[in-house]
Formats: sequence, structure tokens, C-alpha cells
Amino acid sequence: MDMLDFFPSSILQAADTSWQTVTIAQRASSAFRDHDLSGTIGYLLLGLLFTAGLLTVLGLVLIYAERKLAGHFQCRLGPMRVGWHGILQSAADGLKLLLKEDIVPENADKLLHLGAPVLSLMATVLTLAILPLSPTLQVVDLNIGVIYVTAVTSLGVLAILIAGWSSNNKWSLLGAMRAGAQIISYELSATLSLLVMVLLSGSLQLSEIIQSQSDGWWIWKSHLVGVIAFVTFLISTTAELNRTPFDLPEGESELTGGFHTEYSGLRFAFFFLAEFVNMFVASALIVTLFFGGWMPFYIGGWDGFNSIMGLIPPGIWFAGKSAFFIFLLMWFRWTFPRLRIDQLMSLEWKILLPVGFINIFLAALIVLFEWHF
Repeated sequence: MDMLDFFPSSILQAADTSWQTVTIAQRASSAFRDHDLSGTIGYLLLGLLFTAGLLTVLGLVLIYAERKLAGHFQCRLGPMRVGWHGILQSAADGLKLLLKEDIVPENADKLLHLGAPVLSLMATVLTLAILPLSPTLQVVDLNIGVIYVTAVTSLGVLAILIAGWSSNNKWSLLGAMRAGAQIISYELSATLSLLVMVLLSGSLQLSEIIQSQSDGWWIWKSHLVGVIAFVTFLISTTAELNRTPFDLPEGESELTGGFHTEYSGLRFAFFFLAEFVNMFVASALIVTLFFGGWMPFYIGGWDGFNSIMGLIPPGIWFAGKSAFFIFLLMWFRWTFPRLRIDQLMSLEWKILLPVGFINIFLAALIVLFEWHF
């Protein structure tokens, strides 16, 4: 069965002609080949400013959204006093952290203590640069994008381990070791889910994975294999984000603040910002791999409906889908109770990892015999 049969030919022709990925890096490269030095520098600066601006805006918006959603889930208002409905609360908190005294423990390894939050934020920035937000809104599009994302996001756990060890605090060290064991374990299941989508799409390049869904999102056309990979990836990324119900590295009842107990001021702000922006990164990867990225939602035979969907810009589609999964991650935090450490590790090693291996085997069979839609 071919999913092309379910889509109007006009839509597929539009997909072939107008949905061509052009990144900022490609524009800079083209300007360099044309010996346009000012254009090359301009595009490079644009890429840097875009990534920095996206990081800042996401941090402000997501922190405010988390507080407001938490308030409504708990039948209260959330921040209301700073700005209209508390809309400037995130900016006020950022200013407070910027001006707050930065205290470093006397016996801490000062160099590593300084470098850990920078490394954590750097991993987030490097991942933002490769996310395909729309066909024309991507800084760089690597042909090994999936491998790059897996490698760069692993820097986050290194930053956490360095932070806990360099603080010279047993609670910080214990929290860091918990985080390391948790994140490294769940990275295995997340990587298996990524490999399933690489098998189905036949590419490691994020833009090509999106283009492979022009005739249907993988969550629909890959049978049960795609659904299992999606659920596994969602659970694994939630654990990697250290968010409830997997927030054991920051268990207040036994570890105070966990690995960042000894951090204050701007250094704490870096960890705090990286955690929230990583929510967007996780949601963006889910959208890219399973839900068509910036591709619109089409229904075969519904030409009027599809025409209206096609009028919505690709960037709006990507933002809307990502916002839904960010909301879902926040919903998890204020709904589920925290797991015990033995329950958390058992879920990964006894359930998710075996399911992941079976699922990737089934995906290989589906690709080999072309059983997918």
C-alpha cells in the first residue's frame, strides 16, 4: 500500500517544489563561493544571533508557562504581580540571578565549578543550531544530524557529573551520580528509538527525515513500530530531562538541590535555563522524527481542508506541535508522583530496553520487506 494514493496530487507537487530546505549555513557558503565577504560574515552573525535569540526567548517563555500551568493545575493563579498577569516575572527572576552574589565553596575545584554550567548551556545551544524549525529557518543541516544530536546532548550529563564532583559536597556528588546513571541508562532506549526512525526514513539528516514524511507522518505510516518508538522516546527523554516523575537527581527530601546545590547567581541560571530549553529540544525532536516536523496535517480526499492547512506557514506548524509536547511534559510534572530509584532503573533495564531491541528488529523487517505504508 502506498500512502501517496491518499494525498491529492496538487499537494504532493507543492511539497516537491516549495518545501526545499535552505539553511543559514548554506546561504553563508553560497556567499563565500561568490567571494561576497560581507554576505558571508552577515549570515554567520545572523546564525549566532538567531540561536542566541531563540535561547533567550525560549527561556523566558517556558519558565513563565511552567509557572502559569503549575498554578492552574493546582487551582491557583501563578505569577500575577510583575507585569500584566505576571508576564515579566521571568525577566525579573533573570535580573535577580544576574545581580545575586556568586558564592563558590572554599574547597571546590573553581575551574571545573565555573565550566560545568557553561558546558551544560553549550550543549543546548549546539543542539538548537541543527533543529529544522521550517524549510528556511535552520542554522545548519548536517548529513549526520541524528548522530550529532546524540553526541551533543550527551555533553549535558558530563556537565552534571563535573558540577557534582567539583562542588566538594557529598549531596551534590550523590545527585550527580544519580543523574549520570539515570541519563546514560535512558539514552540507550532513546537512541534505539532514533535508530528506528533512521531505518524507516533511510537518512540521518533531520531535514530528509522530515521530507520523508511528505506523504504521511511516521507515527501513522509505520504501523505499531512507530508508536512504540514514540512512546519509548517520550519516556526516555523525560527521564533525560530530570523532570518528574524522573527527577531523582534533585530529590529535595534527601539531596536538597542535588548536583546544583552549591550553585548560585548566574551559574545556577545557566543550569536552570538549560533545563527548560532542553524541554523544547526534546519536543522538537519528537515532532521532527514522528509528527512530520514543519509538514502540515493533510487528510486524503479533503481538498478544501488540505488547502486551508497548506496556507499555515511551516514554522507555525512546527511551533504548534512543539508547544503541545512541551505542555505534555509540564502536565507530567504536576500529575505523576516521583519514582523510587530502583523503580526508575527497573523501568529502563527490564522493560524499555528489551522493548527497544525487539522494536528495532521489527522495524528492520518492515523496511526489508517494505511493509510500511
